[in-house]
Parts: sequence; C-alpha cells; structure tokens
Amino acid sequence: MARYGAKASEKVEKTMRERKRGTLKSGSGKKVTSKKQAIAIGLSEARRAGGKVPKKKSSSKKSSSTRKSPSRKGSSKKS
Repeated sequence: MARYGAKASEKVEKTMRERKRGTLKSGSGKKVTSKKQAIAIGLSEARRAGGKVPKKKSSSKKSSSTRKSPSRKGSSKKS
C-alpha cells in the first residue's frame, strides 16, 4: 500500500520546480534553497489540500526541566 497519495506527489513536484526557479518562499517570506525544506512545504500543502500524507513525526526535544545539570564538584576559583 502506498504511503503517499498522488496529490502529495504533485504538490512536492510543484514546490521542487519552484525551488529550482528560485520562486519558492517559506512562511516568513524568505527564499527557500534547501531540498528538504521544499519537500516539507510540498507535503504541508498536500496535507492542507486533503491529500494522503502520513502524520508529521513528533520532534524528540527534551524539555529543560527533565535535563539534569552537570554536577560541579570541587569548583574552586583559581587565583
């Protein structure tokens, strides 16, 4: 079974062509030069248009509260 639908393929092709021409803009209005970013924009457009696209992967960022700070044993100032 296909993971991506035809709509997703069309949108990604369109955004890749725009990137090559230099006309693709990101959400902030800056010019897109990265292939990965162009594909992400194409998939996002396909999602909005109702195409068959898998859900975004959730980022594995760790919050600052769960991260332990390194212990500072014997931190004396050198004079």
